[in-house]
Order: sequence, then structure tokens, then C-alpha cells
Amino acid sequence: MPADAPALVLAVPGKAEDVATEVASVIQLDNPQIDLRLVSLGDGGADLVSEFSAIAAERSGDGPAAVVVPLVTGPHPRVVRAVRDAVTQSEATVRVTEPLGPHPLLAESLHIRLSEAGLARADRMRLFNVTSPVDGIIVATAGGDEAARDAERSVVVLLAARLTLPVVSAALDGVPTVRDAAERLRKIGANRLAVAPYVIGPEVDNERIAAAAESIEAGCSEPLGAHEAVARMVCVRYGAALGGLPDFDDLTD
Repeated sequence: MPADAPALVLAVPGKAEDVATEVASVIQLDNPQIDLRLVSLGDGGADLVSEFSAIAAERSGDGPAAVVVPLVTGPHPRVVRAVRDAVTQSEATVRVTEPLGPHPLLAESLHIRLSEAGLARADRMRLFNVTSPVDGIIVATAGGDEAARDAERSVVVLLAARLTLPVVSAALDGVPTVRDAAERLRKIGANRLAVAPYVIGPEVDNERIAAAAESIEAGCSEPLGAHEAVARMVCVRYGAALGGLPDFDDLTD
């Protein structure tokens, strides 16, 4: 990696602790040459402004000083707004990537989390469903109505194909709610339900996820957390941003 390659800034929608730190550690272990910065948006983006300014001061040249990867699986207006406001305030040259999803890797990790919780069964080779202890899955998102709509068009389809079960989306902070999604599934005869949190972790309180699942008497898997697929998708987004910059096309070969 060239010495003047843009820094990779992970923008965390919450405290930059625990899960976010784990994700950063996995990325750094596999990519020690990357200048990785982990920044919380918990203060509305003030730390991000300072980080952008510091990175820009360390670098010379006309290229971007940093590539910012929001640590979210899908659309999240509040996070995107905070990042873009920070870019404007810092006056640094920064490129902001898309969210980590949608991507088949994240659908696979949702399946794995369900399997780990005993809510889906998978063979050892390809992780395709054999039989299932549930007959309907709710993919629970964070990021409001837009995130739920995006999941319905993407990861829901991918997960349903893997599990051969009805799968619908819901928003933990918007509509349709988890209860709305449960009613939709029960209308088609799916009564044994499971909630699959399509979140990394910092976006929403775990207690909120558990309460939503309990309110519909459904099982619940763990968030994606520091699954290797999350770290890989961060690198994919960063690499794609570099691939679109002058003098960095060879880095994605």
C-alpha cells in the first residue's frame, strides 16, 4: 500500500468500543499496511471532524485524505448525514462509501448467526438449510423505514433462498415494526418465528432487539457483530473506493 494511500476511517454509529473495536482488529490483523482510524458518531460527528482535519494535515497531494466506511449494513440517514456534515466542516478531501450491504456474504452471516442460536440448521459444506426449527424469519434492521425497504429488496431475498422459508423485513426504529412483520408471517401460516438482527451492533441497543423478539414470542439470534464477513465487506468498500481513484486502480487487481 503506498505511503500516501487514503486512511480508512470506520464511522461507528454509537460508541467506538467492543464490537467496533473487534471489527477494526480483524481488519488490521489481515491488512496491517492500512492506516485505520475508528471514530464514534456518538457526539454527532465532532470527533469525525477532528479526525478528518488531522488526517488531511498528515498528507500531501491532491488525492483524498481518507475513505470513510460507515459501519452499517444498509441505508442509515442519520449516520450518512453526520458523516457528510463532518466532511463539510473539516474541509478535508474525503470519499464516503456505500453501507456494507447488501451482499451475499452478509446474508450468509445472518444464516450462520441463526444456526448458532439453534434457529436454523445448515449442512457443514455449503450452509444450505436441511430442516428448520422455525417456519418464518424476520430480518430486523436499524436505519428507519428506508433500511427495512432496502433489506426487503435484497438480504431478505438472499436469506429466503438459503433457508427455503418465508422471510420478511422489519425496522427496529421505523415501519414496518417487528410486530407488523410477525402478523404478516402469521397470516400465511408461519407461527414459529425467529428474529435475525441485520445490524452489526453499535447501531441499536441489544435490549431493544431482545424486547422486540420477546414481544412476538420469537427466538432471536445475535447481531452480526465482528463476523469475518463484516470485516471483509469493510475492505471491499475501501478497495472499491481506491479502485475509482487515479493511480490506485492496480490495488484492486
